[in-house]
Amino acid sequence: MMMSLGMFIFGMQTLAYQEFQQQMEWRHPSQSRVGARPARQFIGPGDETITLPGLLVPELCGSSLSLDTLRVMADTGKAWPLIEGTGRIYGIYVIERLSTTKTLFFSDGAARRIEFSLSLARVDESRVDLLGSLFDTLGNILR
Repeated sequence: MMMSLGMFIFGMQTLAYQEFQQQMEWRHPSQSRVGARPARQFIGPGDETITLPGLLVPELCGSSLSLDTLRVMADTGKAWPLIEGTGRIYGIYVIERLSTTKTLFFSDGAARRIEFSLSLARVDESRVDLLGSLFDTLGNILR
């Protein structure tokens, strides 16, 4: 397992990303002053996004159904915990964008090669304690 987003597992059998791109921002708005440089004040963290570009080759590994699963997850508008295979918890993320490019087609129109890029945006406020209630809810669903 490379990573999980909610109950979706990234890996060779499902969808393997080739890069992990993380962008973090911190907010420092400025206030203009007469005869001096603008004053800046740190007001906290800004947006945090993660982009996972990759390549799907259904003949060799992965399935285009994995992309459909991510589309369904995005359609719900819900936030999902993002956890690395090492156990590192990144936080709670929503799916903002999924783009695909299909090339090298079979005679029936199915793509042999699908390049994808998944964009995630963090929505929690470093509240990892939210994960507990999510897992409790999943436990109730599975019973």
